[in-house]
Amino acid sequence: MEKNLEHIRHTLAHLLASAVLEHYPHAKRTLGPAIDTGFYYDFDFSGGDAPGDADLKQIQKTMRKSLSKWTEFSHREVSADEAREYFKDNPYKLELIDEITTKGEPITLYTSGPEKHAFTDLCRGGHVEHPAEDISADAFTLDKIAGAYWRGDETKPMLTRIYGLAFESKEALDAHIAQREEAKKRDHRKLGKELNLFTSSELVGAGLPLLQPKGALMRRLIEDYLWELHADKGYSRVWTPHIAKEALYETSGHAEKFGDELFRVSGKDDSFVMKPMNCPHHMQIFADNQFSYRDMPVRYFEPATVYRDEKSGQLGGLTRVRAITQDDGHLFCRVSQIEAEVGTIVSIIKEFFTTFGMVKEYWVSLSVRGKNRDEYLGSDEVWKAAEAALERAAQENSLPYKRVEGEAAFYGPKLDFMFKDSIGREWQLSTIQCDFNLPERFDLSFINEQGEKERPVVIHRAISGSLERFMGVMIEHYGGNFPLWLSPEQVRIVPVAEAHNEYAREILAMLTEAGIRATLDDANDSMGKKIRNAKKDRLPYFIVIGDKELAERNVTLESRNGTSTQLSHEALLAQLSEDIATKK
Repeated sequence: MEKNLEHIRHTLAHLLASAVLEHYPHAKRTLGPAIDTGFYYDFDFSGGDAPGDADLKQIQKTMRKSLSKWTEFSHREVSADEAREYFKDNPYKLELIDEITTKGEPITLYTSGPEKHAFTDLCRGGHVEHPAEDISADAFTLDKIAGAYWRGDETKPMLTRIYGLAFESKEALDAHIAQREEAKKRDHRKLGKELNLFTSSELVGAGLPLLQPKGALMRRLIEDYLWELHADKGYSRVWTPHIAKEALYETSGHAEKFGDELFRVSGKDDSFVMKPMNCPHHMQIFADNQFSYRDMPVRYFEPATVYRDEKSGQLGGLTRVRAITQDDGHLFCRVSQIEAEVGTIVSIIKEFFTTFGMVKEYWVSLSVRGKNRDEYLGSDEVWKAAEAALERAAQENSLPYKRVEGEAAFYGPKLDFMFKDSIGREWQLSTIQCDFNLPERFDLSFINEQGEKERPVVIHRAISGSLERFMGVMIEHYGGNFPLWLSPEQVRIVPVAEAHNEYAREILAMLTEAGIRATLDDANDSMGKKIRNAKKDRLPYFIVIGDKELAERNVTLESRNGTSTQLSHEALLAQLSEDIATKK
């Protein structure tokens, strides 16, 4: 988030709290940070009335009225006792004061507004200096009300969270709202139902979507394309079971990392867990071979499903599930080979996302360790080597990267690729992770030129992320209007009348023989209804067969964008086949 915009949003959180207290003086304030699209503030209204969505306009009106009087912020550092006295009736602020005191950090109070109605809050800072001048009154709006537990802890009180949207200008705010409305139309859960791509079942369970035939076909097409991009680059396909003894994940560190997210399975003699990651299995495949330096790198590819017991409230459609199919790959290589291997993976990522039209404004997060070293496996020396190797690879491959602290995997740093979809939303999809730790934990080795054991480095990589989430993103990216190669149904043949059915069946047979996914709509419906159905189903093409086509032994190819072309049989096959082959 750009710093000035972050300060604007944080300032507006203060302004929101001030306005809420004006209308609801019994409210107890808690926290109000800036977030990616604006700000929020959490309140405890248990002492009286609480606002509803209908009350947001009045609170917003008060905010805009007060803004002109917030000419500047002043702040002062106070003692813990002074702060406790000021917030003596607010247990939430008292808890925060105790935390700040324990950390030995300064306690600061920030104040703004006219003297008679000055608003003071416990805060570390990060505001605009002159709110009335620096914030445009029409560049923010209150958005919605939701529930939120204090500090995100389900055992603590439920609070009321008021969200606001805020941008640097009215135009930017309007653009965000328009984008959000467009996103609602493209919601993959809505389109997935309309296009009969996937379904959910309470009997199966939340977060376990079921792919309908059309959805399963789309997934297979994506998976086949991924393998097509890897097949000539030295990868070997492997397969691993869905369960393993917990000892495997204790060795890898995943048991401690995932904790209560593990699904446990009891057998007759042993206890197992559903695998949360594929990499420990691939370590065992590598370990059962006697590799030499001549074999390196060794590259495994497996689109395999892993399982994590996510909280039910976080599950939704295809983008947050409990059964996650990763297009997983693990490369075992020497340190000297890291940059070349990363270069190959980057070329695959670029080709894959160029096909889906998402490479124009991508960037890469070089995700490294945060300050709390206890959250990560391995020594400082190992981490420094891994981070340096990935950064060199990013530079060597001219990646538009930013170094981001605290986002590394627990076993190593990573390059996370951020792509924008067709309406400008950002998605983290591909990842490349450099791991010196798991080879050590599993005691992996190969024989080097001196006949000695040498430890390999593991590169974890996923191109699409997970197939479920990627499908959800693609449904929304295309708005259900899939390119020809990815469409479950590519062409629908629409005869005008019964007299044209026989010729229509001939065209159907020709297309099917050529490997084109075509169907025939010979229902006893009007021509208008048939065409409306084809458009509603978002088909790339439909073919109209009438008297003229029958007489001239050709077809009229209609596209969903409104173009219409008369083609011979040969020209029809050539056009469709080329578009499919080139993934146009």
